Amino acid sequence: MSHVEDELTSQPECWTRAAADAAGHGGALPAPGERVAIVGCGTSYFMAQSAAALREGAGQGETDAFAASEFPHGRSYDRVIALTRSGTTTEVLDLLARSKGTTRTTAITADPATPVMTAADDVVVLDYADERSVVQTRFATTALTLLRAHFGLHTEAVVADARTALAEPLPEGLVDCTQFTFLGRGWSVGLANEAGLKMREASLSWTEAYPAMEYRHGPISVTTAGTATWALDEAPEGLAEQVAGTGALWIQGTLDPLAELVRAQRLAVAVAASRGLDPDQPRHLTRSVILAPDPA
Repeated sequence: MSHVEDELTSQPECWTRAAADAAGHGGALPAPGERVAIVGCGTSYFMAQSAAALREGAGQGETDAFAASEFPHGRSYDRVIALTRSGTTTEVLDLLARSKGTTRTTAITADPATPVMTAADDVVVLDYADERSVVQTRFATTALTLLRAHFGLHTEAVVADARTALAEPLPEGLVDCTQFTFLGRGWSVGLANEAGLKMREASLSWTEAYPAMEYRHGPISVTTAGTATWALDEAPEGLAEQVAGTGALWIQGTLDPLAELVRAQRLAVAVAASRGLDPDQPRHLTRSVILAPDPA
């Protein structure tokens, strides 16, 4: 079994622990009414998108999400939350350094022996969700679960759905598809983006992701026999029939969208295996992006 397979199957236990611990981290996490930005890179950025949509949708305050490299330093926030598994990503550390003394910062990380521990004002360490694989699975979803629980939006039904996602077989014919499109709505748009990233990283698959209502505005043109379209959340009326009419495989998620992401993670590993790829070591990627300092 690959590291990523082992790590993705441990997610229900990680989520349960994160939800139970959320109250103990209250001082480091945003209070209702605060204006908040959530940042990250790669997978962490997509989790930031989902977390921001959840918090704002729950009426807890204006919440934005940014790739760390694109953070608008001219804007004013009460708190910046940085998601960083490694604690060493250059763009995140640079952002935290620039925010020092002007904006309260919180880092959610997996490794307590990294520079982020002193770069942020507050730190939440999820070391039990750290990973050996380059490809992120459980740290990302555990960090999102921590925030979801802090917002009062986590339930045990989510964990039960994750167990179902791990136990049930993948839809027949899905692994053989040549192209994959993931769709989300609201907070699950970030999850769709992450599902697409997992497929590209682990299995080198041609994969796209969109808000569900945007899919008909052009992207559906690549949909045909041998491709798959997967709605992680409730699909717009009539979309399933329209996709079926193209000859593509339509998959309607029935579990909590975060559990549907677990199913997509399993798909990425299965497609990688079918192509003789190592999902633990995707090409051109490392655990953390650490940029050389500007010689100027």
